Amino acid sequence: MARSYKIQVLPGDGIGPEVIDEAVKVLNTIAIGISGLNLSFHEFPCGGKYYLETGCEWPGEAEVFARQEADAILLGAVGWEKSPGEPVRREDGQMAGAAVVLGQRRELQLYANVRPVKLYPGIPTPLADKQPDDIDFVIIRENTEGLYSGIGKHYQEDTAEELAIDVRPISRVGAERVIRYAFNLAQKRRQGAPRDGKRRVTCVDKSNVLLGDQLFRRVFAECAHSFPQLEPDYAYIDAWTMWCLRQPEYYNVIVTPNLYGDIITDLGAAIQGGMGVAAGGNIGDSQAMFEPIHGSAPRHAGKRRANPTAAILAGKMLLEWLAERHKDQNALHAATVVEQAVVDVLKEGRIRTYDLCVGPYAQLKPSTTKQVGTAIRKRIQQLLKEK
Repeated sequence: MARSYKIQVLPGDGIGPEVIDEAVKVLNTIAIGISGLNLSFHEFPCGGKYYLETGCEWPGEAEVFARQEADAILLGAVGWEKSPGEPVRREDGQMAGAAVVLGQRRELQLYANVRPVKLYPGIPTPLADKQPDDIDFVIIRENTEGLYSGIGKHYQEDTAEELAIDVRPISRVGAERVIRYAFNLAQKRRQGAPRDGKRRVTCVDKSNVLLGDQLFRRVFAECAHSFPQLEPDYAYIDAWTMWCLRQPEYYNVIVTPNLYGDIITDLGAAIQGGMGVAAGGNIGDSQAMFEPIHGSAPRHAGKRRANPTAAILAGKMLLEWLAERHKDQNALHAATVVEQAVVDVLKEGRIRTYDLCVGPYAQLKPSTTKQVGTAIRKRIQQLLKEK
């Protein structure tokens, strides 16, 4: 029996609505083309601009829908500016829109931030002599603890003795669940690391200095005993950033605490061709939220030049998650077709936004956001006919 899925759509701020519009069109196209895959989309406003207008970061019914009805969430980006360089903030000083992202990660216990780092054909990488076959790994970032827990305090504000303290909690429970997620993912990635095919899991931390990281590494070592067929690997965060640039083909799955993951996923985006092709998922045991990781980019809003590829690949990840959670082969087939369509359009090299008009494509006239989305949808339709 065909399943029906409710997808909550949160376009957000800046370029978010533009790229999410193309992602939803792609998801609609694949759902129409594959019998037995039924998707309904439920859109809600959110973010800094909405906060300016209403005093709320998103409607109350949107929060209820996320908790009680959504089968998966597709988020654009949050963050708006009152003036260039001056973000819209809540009364507590936090960025307006943070509740939609950071709040949902904690509220829904979306403890694994999953970031595939994959270099597709037709995308130049800044790493010399590296090809698509060299760059294909996944970073798993702990998503609910660490420095982004929101625990901290200011002392003696606006004085010469002003002090700000952020508390970084790392718990055994929090570490173990995300580390086990990483090991389980490595089991499913049959290809292993590009260099040698080994299903390697790398723990990235700063355990030579920090107590929380010592706990994280200790839990990692304990979990590794439950996965004897996988290869545990260890790296300090500062050294890993160097090794990643020199030999990305060595890596398969990386697991790391929250702050480090936030930083190195941007490094990963750079080596796979930029933020415009970098998608991510916030995944828990029963719910998940997917997004392009490029942020809202207010200065590009309304220009219709933003790359929708990351948002479309976020939709692909959403389909994969639905497929795994519900054992749905239709959703898995849809995800495969969407990714293949993206690969084919990139490989062809004619339709691409300004950020990918570099290297051998530098003389190409940049495509619009809509042109990229349209090309991918047309390729999806061709692929489905060929089947």
